[in-house]
Amino acid sequence: MMLGCSILALSACGPDEIASPGTGGNVVINNPTPAPAPTPAPTSGGSITPAGGCPTIADAQGLTDEGTISNSAGDEWRVCATPLRFNQSTTLPQVDGLLYRLPGQVNVGTDGGPTADSSDGLDDTNVELTIEPGVIIYAAGSSFLNVTRGNSIQANGTADRPIIFTSRDNVVGLNNENSSGQWGGVVLSGRAPVTDCFEALATPGSVDCERQVEGASSPSFFGGNDPDDSSGSMSYVQIRYSGFVLSGDNELQSLTTGGTGSGTTLSHIQSVNSSDDGVEFFGGIVNISNLIVAGAEDDSLDTDTGVKANMQFVLAAQRDGIGDAIIEADSNNGLEDQTPRQNTTISNFTFIQRRAGDQAVRIRGGTDYGLYNGVIFDATGATPCIRIDTPEAIRDANAGLDDVGPPRFNSVALDCATNFRDGSGGVTAAQAEGIFDDGTGNDKDYTHSIQNGYLSGANETGYSPIFDPTALSSFFESVDFIGAVSPSDDWTQGWTCDSSAVAFGNNTGACTLIPAF
Repeated sequence: MMLGCSILALSACGPDEIASPGTGGNVVINNPTPAPAPTPAPTSGGSITPAGGCPTIADAQGLTDEGTISNSAGDEWRVCATPLRFNQSTTLPQVDGLLYRLPGQVNVGTDGGPTADSSDGLDDTNVELTIEPGVIIYAAGSSFLNVTRGNSIQANGTADRPIIFTSRDNVVGLNNENSSGQWGGVVLSGRAPVTDCFEALATPGSVDCERQVEGASSPSFFGGNDPDDSSGSMSYVQIRYSGFVLSGDNELQSLTTGGTGSGTTLSHIQSVNSSDDGVEFFGGIVNISNLIVAGAEDDSLDTDTGVKANMQFVLAAQRDGIGDAIIEADSNNGLEDQTPRQNTTISNFTFIQRRAGDQAVRIRGGTDYGLYNGVIFDATGATPCIRIDTPEAIRDANAGLDDVGPPRFNSVALDCATNFRDGSGGVTAAQAEGIFDDGTGNDKDYTHSIQNGYLSGANETGYSPIFDPTALSSFFESVDFIGAVSPSDDWTQGWTCDSSAVAFGNNTGACTLIPAF
């Protein structure tokens, strides 16, 4: 999804690729084991029977009983449509044999404006939507969930009872491994600072700088001046088959944050087959851990408009022949020096590129970016690992410009036939390689030993040196391996689903099927 009013088209990518000579590397200890076939969902065909009716909720509008829906296996559920706007704090309870449906753009509360007081002429409605573990919510077409400013969500599943947001086609059993773009997604709108303002004369990063959620049936904005703002909490959540095309290039993705603040907590989120980006973070403060992006059709991780983001334990895996970059950082749109400047830091990642394309990681728009303790693996043998665009992205640190300097790479291992390529703004492959070489513990001639399609193997658990990410922020945990998932602490188990991009086993089953908890 593209949020905002002026995002320019990407420059065409040139064909030139400069191969890295390599400087030695790790010895191959284990050949990578292919991902296991998706496991069957824990349903038994006809064992799911519909609930007797819809529960009573606190919101006065209540739920609408729409009868039942079934799949070809004979499972049947009661369907309860939510109101288009939650005007009161409400809990959606888990009820056996019951699904909730989003009937359009569903707003949590009414937008309270860029400030928490009424100086902007708006009062907060302070609505909190709580979703219980095991709840399944579906939608179709342009329907999506939008948590507006001054309101919040508490969608916290558990390892054995995740919350699932999905599509109608997934419910009735029409999906296959390449299904996507069947509904909108989840949008969190906060009042932390953003850039690329909707109003051309607004000062970036100020209370007057707001951006609009595209695709909203009524104007819906994000941004403000409160970096500590909270849009609530989401954990142990699957978001499947999102990214409905609203108009032209205007698409949603699984999870979009706009100006969310540091009070928002995000962990154990799985995006499955988004037809746009897997996740996209616009401005604000984002702290997210244990993130899985599987099978996104555009970029897996897209960050923009001044976001300050910390991510740890990030697994991004494309489907064969589908997807763009794993990372797209910021935009080349003439607004590169607006502040706050984006600064994204990722520790412990595994990036699996499966589409022959221009690059796995693209850093541009003058953004600041740091990658630590990770593996980039190109399975096609044709896609360069790293591309850096524009001189603004590699210049020296400058506090006045909120610029911390060139991209940072420490304990990063590259397993690509071509490690670096020329950028479109004049930064050469040789310059990108020099920046990579300036880091510590990096390996340009690496052979990964990723097991089962996602687990760090002997080369990753025996990697040296390991960078201590706790030196960067208290958000990060100390680690003794590179990659996203340690075999001694497999955090993917239980709450995930299996797709052609990555399969975990011991979970809710195939993403194409609806589980019975």
